[in-house]
Amino acid sequence: MRISARLSLITALAFMLVAQFSLSAAQAVTPVPAGNRNATQPPIPGGSVKRTRGSSFEKKYQKIRNLLARDRKLRTKINKAARTFGIDPIHIIGALVGEHTYNVDAKDRLQSYYVKALAYLGQDLKFRYKNVSIQKLVAQPAFATCNSRSGSYEIWSCREVVWDQKYRGQSAAGQRWPNDRLGRVFFQPFYAGQTFGLGQLNPLTALKVNDLVRQRLPREPRLNMRRGPEIYNTIMEPDSSLIYMAAVLRHAIDAYKAIAGFDISRNPGVTATLYNLGNVTARARALRANNAKRRAAGKKPRLPQENYYGWLVNEKERDLRALR
Repeated sequence: MRISARLSLITALAFMLVAQFSLSAAQAVTPVPAGNRNATQPPIPGGSVKRTRGSSFEKKYQKIRNLLARDRKLRTKINKAARTFGIDPIHIIGALVGEHTYNVDAKDRLQSYYVKALAYLGQDLKFRYKNVSIQKLVAQPAFATCNSRSGSYEIWSCREVVWDQKYRGQSAAGQRWPNDRLGRVFFQPFYAGQTFGLGQLNPLTALKVNDLVRQRLPREPRLNMRRGPEIYNTIMEPDSSLIYMAAVLRHAIDAYKAIAGFDISRNPGVTATLYNLGNVTARARALRANNAKRRAAGKKPRLPQENYYGWLVNEKERDLRALR
């Protein structure tokens, strides 16, 4: 072999090794250890404090913990949903504890959730703002860019972005729109901020993870924004509510690994925080961008942080794991 050919071969191999090294570096994932990064609990929002008047966070925590402890069927359902989506059941338990400690009190019996779910099927529920239905809104030209997106999560996330950029708090399509999230304006017809069922899910969240649910469980129905009662029944009925909770948590773990480069599967406080806050993809991208700046400045990357909600889950992790 000629010297020039050998040099070309060596150069090509060198480029391949560099490319492989760069790819491996780009794919490197940092495990987030268990426990809290904050020594003390971050501030609890006023809304949570207001919802707890006449009680206490500790009493609400004990109420949901006791429901989990005494209801073997509920724990079995949690474990089954976790296996379906390949996650540790502690993530579902943590989200349940966070929601029912800082959002609404847990009901005393699991059966109460089944009864409530059936009640929604008989109601004429439509997702709209004043005289504009959600289907009429997303049919407007501004949302056309979202139609080419693949999957329910990507489509509805795109629609949220369009709403925030071109409608929220602005005049568009002949009227003034509220300065609030798409999910609160169009998907909570009873009152703003309301979530539902055991998992305290909202309808938009269910629509977003519907494809992920159906990938694992093809027999689950395809949700449609035109069929409000069916969506409400899905998020209210305990079995399907737990399935959708697991899907939301699975998506959070996958997004943080793929986008931000962190494996959060060992930290239920972080996954609970993301379950509480939502907008997981945007948060993962923001963390990635922030850490890129920190690296450029010679600083260590910042690990995902727990909020007040996730802090409690990590603080109580040993107690919660004993429930399994």
